[in-house]
Amino acid sequence: MAQLVKLLDYVSRYQNDLSRYPTQYIRLKNSQWDRMKRQWEMEGDLSDWRQIPDEPEEQAEETKWFSSIFKLLKRTESAEVIEEEEVRVDEDETNIFDFNPNIIYQPKSLEELRKLYLDQLFHFQLKWASSTMLERSRMDANYIRDPLLRSFTQKLPDSFLLFYYPILKVKKAPVELDVILITPVDCLCIKVLEQEDVAAFIGNNERFWTKKLGDDETKVLNPLIGLNRMEKIITGIISAQGIEFPVRKILISRNGYIDYPGVPFDTKIIDRRTYDNWFLSLQKSVTPMKFNQFKAAQSILDNVQTTAVSRLFGEPIEPEEDEGQNRNEIDINE
Repeated sequence: MAQLVKLLDYVSRYQNDLSRYPTQYIRLKNSQWDRMKRQWEMEGDLSDWRQIPDEPEEQAEETKWFSSIFKLLKRTESAEVIEEEEVRVDEDETNIFDFNPNIIYQPKSLEELRKLYLDQLFHFQLKWASSTMLERSRMDANYIRDPLLRSFTQKLPDSFLLFYYPILKVKKAPVELDVILITPVDCLCIKVLEQEDVAAFIGNNERFWTKKLGDDETKVLNPLIGLNRMEKIITGIISAQGIEFPVRKILISRNGYIDYPGVPFDTKIIDRRTYDNWFLSLQKSVTPMKFNQFKAAQSILDNVQTTAVSRLFGEPIEPEEDEGQNRNEIDINE
């Protein structure tokens, strides 16, 4: 499963420590799957994995943290006591890696078990991509049912880092981008062009393209305008940090056709005729995570906008005005 590093402007645990979470995630995912698979093959009974919580998971986690933090605030008389409470907080920090799938029914096959597991893990990823121990963002429930997001996270390798429509700060102004997929060897800027099934898009160098659906023809904004802008922003951010990491542009339509004879040489077009093969080529990647991949992802995280509320007080967390936060001044004029 590709790792969901950033979703819109939601607070993400990957922002806290990008060097820690990806490896912890892979270890957690594999270890829990091995345990569950082994138990299913040996006993066929997974009732131990069925959870009936006394209180909602979110509430339980908040209660635990409120208790730890307020105890820490109250006991300030002794440095020895404070140190003891800090240790407890550190212990609680390890609990964020506790992923315990809730298997609500007995699967009939290993493939069905695997699907159950990946669905649970997908929800776990959404939690990591919208909350930390002290902050949380109000996530749109539609992302739980987003087929493209599910496909990217559940079917691509663990070594891929996904930014899904992130909002970046460019010259102190928020700019919403599309999909950024950072593989171990390159950064893919992906623009998704999907409307009605089997719609055909006729491309050109003008501001508008033609969309044909049966006998109907309509104009749509040239998607390469946004794709070129996204590539320019990401290339500028990565290059400003002195990182050598290729950035590529891809326009995809899973359910439609794209006809553009004059497509620029630096842009790849994938439509319903070639999407499956292209996606399969990504799935087959066995390249482990690379140092420059982490550096490129971190450079983008350093420029994201985050909107969140405090878990303690329910108050908005205002973005910090830090000179270093927006040090990459990118010109996005076409």
